[in-house]
Amino acid sequence: MRDVVNTEQEESWNGPEGAYWAQHQDRWDAINSGFNQPLLDAARFGADGQVLDIGCGAGQTSRLAARRAEHGRVLGVDLSAPMLDRARASAAREGLGNVTFVRADAQVHPFSPGAFDAAVSRYGVTFFADPVAAFANIGGALRSGGRLAFVCPAEPEGNGWLGAMLSLREYLPVGEFGTPGLPGMFAFSDRDRVRAVLSEAGFTDVRTEHVEAYGTWGRDAADAADFMLQTGPGRHMTGQVSAEAAERARAALTDHLRGHEVRGGDRDGEPVGVRLRSTAWLVTAVRP
Repeated sequence: MRDVVNTEQEESWNGPEGAYWAQHQDRWDAINSGFNQPLLDAARFGADGQVLDIGCGAGQTSRLAARRAEHGRVLGVDLSAPMLDRARASAAREGLGNVTFVRADAQVHPFSPGAFDAAVSRYGVTFFADPVAAFANIGGALRSGGRLAFVCPAEPEGNGWLGAMLSLREYLPVGEFGTPGLPGMFAFSDRDRVRAVLSEAGFTDVRTEHVEAYGTWGRDAADAADFMLQTGPGRHMTGQVSAEAAERARAALTDHLRGHEVRGGDRDGEPVGVRLRSTAWLVTAVRP
């Protein structure tokens, strides 16, 4: 990999968090896949499309884009070696020869100028150290008239997983989950900031659409609670308290998530999943 300026994120996503995401990528895809079709539709590329996937992670959106651009090509870039290993293995297993993956910092990577018709990202653009520089660099990789389309979290209170974690304040040292305007999951929750950043980076026709999707977090409440508490924020919080307090938090989270269980058959049927709502901005822009 060439130059990296976002060293904090590079370290994070190549440590335990990146390994956890790679190991459980099927579960993360079940959580976030409701945004796939709106995202790819908004990018408006065809069968010959040349597509750049920013912060591609384990590559689900890259592989879906490769199927749409069956006569084109897709390049997925991410900082996380563990997730890119998973992406390459999945693409090989599915027989996709028109998608490749590169470990790179999209803020500074020397993309070929004007090489892509579209750039897409599902939750992969909120951790840039310098978002204006990053989007300007991505814009340089697009042809004139090329489209940028990405999904990023909208208002924090619209996301059910955050409400679940905040319900644990009685048991765990629940802190902030990202500050609007700073690198993190809610960096672009203010749509006016999205417009300002993209305009400064050289994009035009910046549009934001409020979208929502329901994701599946686990088989049942207990399974979903275990998964949430094994993510980076969950491990951080439970690591600061006693085993007894952590177990009380787990029980409380399980109780909270029972209200989100979907049951098979009638109301007395067995749980078939825990579904939580996520709200996001679907952002599109054009390179002049």
